[in-house]
Amino acid sequence: MEALVITLGIILLIIGFVSSVLPPLPGPPVAFLALLLIHFAPNEISFQTSTLIIIGLLSVSVSILDNFVAIWGTHKFGGTKAGVRGSFIGLLLGVVLTPITGGVSIILGPVAGAIAGEIIAGQNIEVAIRSGFGSFVGFILGLGMKLILISYITFIFFKEIF
Repeated sequence: MEALVITLGIILLIIGFVSSVLPPLPGPPVAFLALLLIHFAPNEISFQTSTLIIIGLLSVSVSILDNFVAIWGTHKFGGTKAGVRGSFIGLLLGVVLTPITGGVSIILGPVAGAIAGEIIAGQNIEVAIRSGFGSFVGFILGLGMKLILISYITFIFFKEIF
């Protein structure tokens, strides 16, 4: 039974890593499920309740924050309100189109939206591309946050089982 629980936990961690890069599943909460699995399984492995609460809250927070980092990046790289709005609309469309595009729309949606928003608002192409680049930088930052958290969850998982 213990081997089965550990194997399922490792599968959840792998799905968490893959889902961080390729949606539709939110990576950190899926990886967090691996900790819950071994915590509640009938064995001697358990975590402090405070640890589970903190990591659970971090998982949800990072997953939510990840959706808005691209918008923040657009703004930080000189995007106007039109670019920020376009990035947000592109994000929404990217989420909706994820089943069709296999996750590429999550990356390209905010970038294309930021560029389109700037162009529609009358900005020159340089501003539009800088705004789109900011959206991409935000995506990379969000990806980094997710991967760092999942790496930490993986470390805790393996530390407890070995």
